[in-house]
Order: sequence, then C-alpha cells, then structure tokens
Amino acid sequence: MELKGLILSGGKGTRLRPLTHTRAKQLIPIGGKPNLFYVVEDLVEAGIRDIGVVISPETGDEVREALGNGERWGVRLTFILQDAPLGLADAIRTAQPFLGDSPFVVYLGDNLLSGGIGHMLETYRRQHCDSVLLLTEVEDPRAFGVAVVDDSGRVTRLLEKPQDPPSNLALVGVYLFKPVIHQVIATLKPSGRGEYEITEAIQGLVDRGLAVEALKVRGWWKDTGKPEDLLDANRLSLSQIGRRIEGELEEAQIVGEVIIEKGARVLRSTVRGPAYIGPGALIEDGFVGPYTAIGKNARLIASEVEYSILMDESEVLRLPYRLDSSVLGEKVVVDGSGNTRRHTLQLILGDRSRVKL
Repeated sequence: MELKGLILSGGKGTRLRPLTHTRAKQLIPIGGKPNLFYVVEDLVEAGIRDIGVVISPETGDEVREALGNGERWGVRLTFILQDAPLGLADAIRTAQPFLGDSPFVVYLGDNLLSGGIGHMLETYRRQHCDSVLLLTEVEDPRAFGVAVVDDSGRVTRLLEKPQDPPSNLALVGVYLFKPVIHQVIATLKPSGRGEYEITEAIQGLVDRGLAVEALKVRGWWKDTGKPEDLLDANRLSLSQIGRRIEGELEEAQIVGEVIIEKGARVLRSTVRGPAYIGPGALIEDGFVGPYTAIGKNARLIASEVEYSILMDESEVLRLPYRLDSSVLGEKVVVDGSGNTRRHTLQLILGDRSRVKL
C-alpha cells in the first residue's frame, strides 16, 4: 500500500518568542524559505505524494496559506485540526481518518535534515518492519526522547526526557509506522505532563514483539526550536547552496556562493557568501557577511550584517554596529541614524519591532 505523509505543524513555539507571537514556528525562514518547505521536499523526494498536515487553531490559517494546495510540489495536502497540543501520539490519533490503513511517515514540521529520509523507506521495504525511527547522538539526552538499540539495530526500549538516560541516542522527530500503531495509541493514557507520548506508543510496539528498527540520520539534523538553533540551521542550509545571481548589481562585490533573487538590488556593497538575498531586497552601501539570509523586500542601508536572518520587509538603516547572530522578524526596523559608536550588536526581534539607536 502507498505510504502517506503526516507533517506535524501545531504547537505554540514558546521557546522562539517573540518571533512566534505572530507566526507559526514552522514558517520561520531558514536559508531563504520556510522550514516547513524543506519537510515537504523531503517527503516528495522520498516519493510520498499524499500528505496530511496537522495544524493548531492558533496558527493553522497561516500554515494553510503558506502551503496552499500543494500544487507547487505536485502533492495533495489535507489539513487536519488538532484542537489542543496533547502530544505527538494524539496528533496521529487525530489524523487517523486521513491515514486509514496506510503505512505512513510522521515528520515534525520544525525539523531540518540534510540527508533526507530515503534510507528509512529503503529499510522499511527491505526488512518489512513495523516501524523505523531516525536517531542521532546528542550531548544531553535528558531533553529528548531516548532509544536503546541492540546490536542488530532493533529498538528495545524508549523513554521520554529521562533524568538518567540509558543511551545518548535521541529521537529526531521522523518516524515510519505501519497502521498497527493506531491500536497501540488507542490504549495510551496521558503522561505526567498531560500528553500522549510518542515514546510510549513506540514502546507499545516493542512490548508486543513487533519489529522497530533504528537508523541514524544521514548528514546533519537540527531541531529549530530556539533562536540559536535557527541561526545554526540557517548556516547549515546556506552551506549547501550554489551561486545564482539574478538581481541587479551596481559597483557590487559578490564573493563565494551567493543567491541574489530576481528583483533584488545590490548597490555599492559587498556580499560574502554563503548568503541569500531575497526578491525585491535592497542592499545599499552595506556589507552582508557569511551565513546571512535576507528576506523579500528587506532593506540594508549603510550597515553591516553577518550570521543572521532578516525576514521579509525588515530594515536595517545606517547602523554603526555590525549586526551579528541576530534574527529580525518581518517589518522590523533597526535605525542607527545619529549613533557613531561602533560595536557588534545581537538582536532577536519579533515582527514590526522598531529599535532606534
């Protein structure tokens, strides 16, 4: 039976406030496009064309608007409302009418993988297992769901955020299940934090003697849950781009792997890649350093920025500081007119903020 996809795009994104006061965390741009787009592309690359998207009441409308009907990727999208954030297993239960009797891949919408999920599907088809999990080694497993794996690669035990972790192998938020998982989820009780835990559901498969296989991620993995994670994910994403110049250049120096979209203008400025300049953006008398992504219709005037994300229509004007390791939301204005001191500045600003220095 054909595999379906299930993207989880709910949640409130509290760790990313103030950026998520006004948008879904899965729509924050990484390397010039929303995180959620990378998730859809991974599923498409794996051959999955029928995709459900679990959304929340708070941010569901903007997720629908951003993804549209899926036509740009050649997929069919079905949006599924999860009334309250009661855990990943509850999201799967909510999506059961869409999933039916199909095997399916669950993919958290704020995850970013460089190596895709093709090896998951290869393992599933070759070994006819009941579930495949993606894992990665982490420094502090106490913040994650943790798996214990035997020598053959089969999962023997799972724990959610254990205080005494039995291994350093963390679940990364991508899972493949046969429909038997629905039977297990139907038996779950809420955990101590009031959620239906995916780790308990997978443990239920193990306890029934079903085959749960574990694979390590290929390449790198990022959970874009905090501002520093966003910036690192942006760095990793931009490290994979090529060079494409479609915008207007005037007395500009473009160094390295840089994308300048059609309609962007770079005037009397230097852009040192890897960097992304979105459509309609204006870089004038400025400097854009490595690992910076500048959104649509943003403006950087007589200012310097590096290792940062400037979202659509944000403005950095005559700033005497070099903006570094910063995330500016949509339509943010940072105006340094009249300030002559030179230092490095780090800012995390939500949409429509205004800072005068």
